[in-house]
Amino acid sequence: MKNTSSIALVNWLPKPGTVLLCDSIAAASEMAFMLKGEWDGCNSLVIPKSDQVAIETAAGLLETSWCYEHTSEPVLIRLTVDELLRRYATGDRFFVNANLKCAQLGELCLENIDLSYAKLNLANLSGANLSRANLAAAEMPAANLSGSNLSRSHLVRANLAGANLSNANLRGAYFNNTNLSNANLNDADLRGANLERVDLTKTCLDGAVFE
Repeated sequence: MKNTSSIALVNWLPKPGTVLLCDSIAAASEMAFMLKGEWDGCNSLVIPKSDQVAIETAAGLLETSWCYEHTSEPVLIRLTVDELLRRYATGDRFFVNANLKCAQLGELCLENIDLSYAKLNLANLSGANLSRANLAAAEMPAANLSGSNLSRSHLVRANLAGANLSNANLRGAYFNNTNLSNANLNDADLRGANLERVDLTKTCLDGAVFE
């Protein structure tokens, strides 16, 4: 059975065209409609061709800020926990680029969720079930993930500098090129985890299980 977060990611692989980032989910949805593009369900959209006059016109009508992908990053309107849970309960698992800085997500069940590129700085995810989650390139410095279930999750290029992962279930997690510097992995279960090219500078690993 395929991982639903992986399916969602495949559905949002960059298409031919121009990728735009907006400062809110609503603005991205409206701009995709106005410019005959494809909305990703979060704050990104792909338009068939780059027409800056049309883009600026649409953005002006919506009073939103925007930028091209990889050139800069707009300040995202924060996704509330209530909105995330409402969408998750309806079957939505796609929260790419979501702004969840400092969010209180402890003890929640968020299996198979796609939070790639999400902003989770200082977020509380202690005891959360994030098994098989896609957290590729997520920003999670100083996040609290103590006692969380991250088994078989994808954390490629994620920034977990200074994060608390003590007692976390990390079995089979994929950490390729992940920043775990100064993180706390004491008593974490890392059996079967891929730690290739991971930054473990000053990482605490007391009691961690690797096999």
